Amino acid sequence: MTAQVLEAVPNFSEGRDLAIVKAIVEAMRQSGAELLDWSADPDHNRSVVTVIGTPAQVEAAAVAGAAVALDRIDLRRHSGVHPRIGAIDVLPFVPLAGLSLADAGQSARRVGHRLAAELGLPVYFYGHASNPPGRNLAALRSGGFESLVPHWPAGREPDLLPENWPHPGAHPSAGACVVGARPVLLAWNVWVAGLTLQQARSIVRAIREASGGLRGVRALALELPSRNALQVSMNLEDVENASPSEVFRAVREKVEAEGGDVVKTEVIGMIPDQLLESTSPDELKLENFTADRMLSRRLAQHVAKR
Repeated sequence: MTAQVLEAVPNFSEGRDLAIVKAIVEAMRQSGAELLDWSADPDHNRSVVTVIGTPAQVEAAAVAGAAVALDRIDLRRHSGVHPRIGAIDVLPFVPLAGLSLADAGQSARRVGHRLAAELGLPVYFYGHASNPPGRNLAALRSGGFESLVPHWPAGREPDLLPENWPHPGAHPSAGACVVGARPVLLAWNVWVAGLTLQQARSIVRAIREASGGLRGVRALALELPSRNALQVSMNLEDVENASPSEVFRAVREKVEAEGGDVVKTEVIGMIPDQLLESTSPDELKLENFTADRMLSRRLAQHVAKR
């Protein structure tokens, strides 16, 4: 029987207080899931944790991390350059072995119901967990946390509300959580120099799918105040059919055409094989690359141990 391996990659709205981030990570680790990676960014004010295991282990880890986030993160005091609507902002489940997207969607829906019933969080579903499947994440986060607290925007009421919900809108300190199921994606930041924010935004408009650019590319231009830097921050949502190396070359060409340079790139979370199929870490200026960051390698090790 093929081992069933599920991945969860929750994004938490805290990237400055590492004591809080480490408490979240430790709670998830103690659930029985295997911790693959975690990172925190102070300008995004966001952390990303990656765990894998059986569906039961990963679902338990997600709830455990969410409980710490609800207790320790207050969005009324939160600021950062990355869009967010919740303390545990986005919670995607990804099938890696022996599971389908439908199975991952079922895990997402089970966890969503637990977040609402046990933790008192409003929940939206997206991707392969929504009904019908395919709900867009960006649309749910439009306007941010602040737009959801006074009242729910028309047509954007949550899929799940805790029983006897006393508020007109989102949780006053923790907002709402967007829970979903999706395939493997590449979360990738390209650091650029020699450009204005306006030039970076022009490049983003040219490459992202929503404005007629490259297939499966979601992108933002972000200014990082504490490091006086600019990022083209991307999610590549179709790494099976779109070449990450071609996306990188397109970004680099547009940056250089504007008179700028690519300083480095960084992957958030694990690295899918597709990133390095036709290029190298050196060509990509990929920071902090090690073989242990490769998702397929860690998945094989995990399955072998089980």
